[in-house]
Amino acid sequence: MSKHGHGGGSCGHSHSHDDISDAERGNQFSLYLKIDLERLQCLNESVDGSGKNVFKPWDKKLDVEKFKQLPKVESSLAALLIVGIAFCSFQFVESDCDEELLFNIPFTGNVKLKGIIIIGGEDDYHPSLMKLYKNRPNMSFDDTGAEPDQEFELQPDRSGILEYTTRVVRFNQVNHLSIYFPQNFGAETTKIYYIGLRGDFSEAHRQEVTITTYEARANPADHKTDLFDSVGHQIS
Repeated sequence: MSKHGHGGGSCGHSHSHDDISDAERGNQFSLYLKIDLERLQCLNESVDGSGKNVFKPWDKKLDVEKFKQLPKVESSLAALLIVGIAFCSFQFVESDCDEELLFNIPFTGNVKLKGIIIIGGEDDYHPSLMKLYKNRPNMSFDDTGAEPDQEFELQPDRSGILEYTTRVVRFNQVNHLSIYFPQNFGAETTKIYYIGLRGDFSEAHRQEVTITTYEARANPADHKTDLFDSVGHQIS
């Protein structure tokens, strides 16, 4: 597994070829299970909801299509058209009117993000730049002008062999991650098939709510001196 890190205007590379089984890699890239998919947003996706499809198990990272059997229909004409035919749901996201894509990813707890893998589209459809923003919910394209927490120059990767390592100190206690892809290698639109997130997860701590019961009616005897002193002085 090759690892690349770029950020803050400088770039560094680290390469490792660890003898890790596919099952172990799957466990490492299981943070997709900790994403609140109901609240996940992908801005500028050509098909509504398709952005969620790129967060999937490690062993499904190369799956391009997902087939589902169509339900039975009463119409004989419709049955002739679709009987025995599977419904195909494409397991990737493609940008709509230009090459930009913006993911707003809420987690169900706190994440220490250590690495990211991006499997992009064929040829020039693969994103060429990635910017990460920590704990900035509901970002829009207008917000992407802000300084990212880390930035990566991407290389074409169609099989998930390149991992981009994050600055772990900066990406500690992440409850929301925004990933912005501003450009690709020259195509009019951008395609992404898989986003893998590696790191540690911890449950969010619920804050204790302390309820204090106050006196319903003040007792003048308890506040006699303060009460009359405050009223008796004229403000000039």
